[in-house]
Order: sequence, then structure tokens, then C-alpha cells
Amino acid sequence: MDATLHLAQDPEADELLGRSALAALVGMLLDQQVPMEWAFKGPRTIADRLGAEDLDAHEIAAQDPEAFVAVLSEKPAVHRYPGSMAKRVQQLCQYLVEHYDGNAELVWKGVSDGGELLRRLEELPGFGKQKAQIFLALLGKQLGVAPQGWREAAGAYGEAKSFRSVADITGPESLAKVRAHKQEMKAKAKASGK
Repeated sequence: MDATLHLAQDPEADELLGRSALAALVGMLLDQQVPMEWAFKGPRTIADRLGAEDLDAHEIAAQDPEAFVAVLSEKPAVHRYPGSMAKRVQQLCQYLVEHYDGNAELVWKGVSDGGELLRRLEELPGFGKQKAQIFLALLGKQLGVAPQGWREAAGAYGEAKSFRSVADITGPESLAKVRAHKQEMKAKAKASGK
């Protein structure tokens, strides 16, 4: 991968996300119950704390679980729930080692069908349908991974200029539009009693 991303709104963190498939997947995994920038800054923080330039699925999968929790828990914590997220990151890396020889990019490399890519993403630990669709949209919109039918497989997140998710963030202005959309959706859900 070699892309310019602006998800963390931090040059070093975004540089890692743009060149590392595993960092991008881990950022997406962390993107829940914390601000988007915090989640996508997480991979850079983890790499720094491990003394590495990039994340390595084999290394993370083999870490002692308690030691890895400590890596994510160190102040400032990588996530609001560092213990459970450390476990999820390790599970993701273990899955990648088992199914893709630790190479996260193989999840999508050579896949020619959007539906098949969505299925592969949904199989990843910690990736439900919505998270898989958002990541598929990110792949298609910003990382040049656009198998046939990817927009349909990504659902509403695949729509051009929809500003629904991280897939649409290219800088501070689009981040503000995505935030506004999320607040609107929360307000609608609250108003309808959901």
C-alpha cells in the first residue's frame, strides 16, 4: 500500500496507515466508542511502544496477552477499553497469521468481486457487517482496491461523496462533515426511541 490518508489527523499516524495494511485494519478495529482520530492514531502508538516502524501480525499474535494489554494501557491509553481491545487486536493478528500468513493485504489482494471481499472482511475477528462495509468503502475510495461490485457490497458507505464514515475523510473539512452526519444519525435514533 502507498496512499495518503488523513484519518488520524496526525502526519506520522496517517503515514503508517497509508503504507501498512495491518495498521489500517487495526485502526478500523479500534474505531468504536472513541473519536475516529484517536482510533486511527492507535496503530502508530502501538508500533512506537513495540519499538517498531510498522505493526507485525506474527509479533503481535505471539505477544504474551498481559504484556500486550500493558502496551495498550500505558498512558495515554490506546483506547478507552485497552484490555478488551488488546485482546481483539491479538485475535485479529492471530487470524491473519493463520489464514493469510500474517499479510493483511492478502485479505483483499487479487479479489475480483466486491461481495467476496466483503465476506472476507466480515470473517475478520472484530469486524461485523457495518465495520466490514466501511472498510471496504475505505479500500475502494482511498486505497485503490476496487473489485467489481465494491460500491454495492459497501452499501451506503460506497456512495460517492456520502460523508458517512472514515472512508470519506480526506482532511479536516470532510471530517467535520462525517461528524455532522454521525450526530444527525444519533439524533434520529434517539428521537425514534432506538
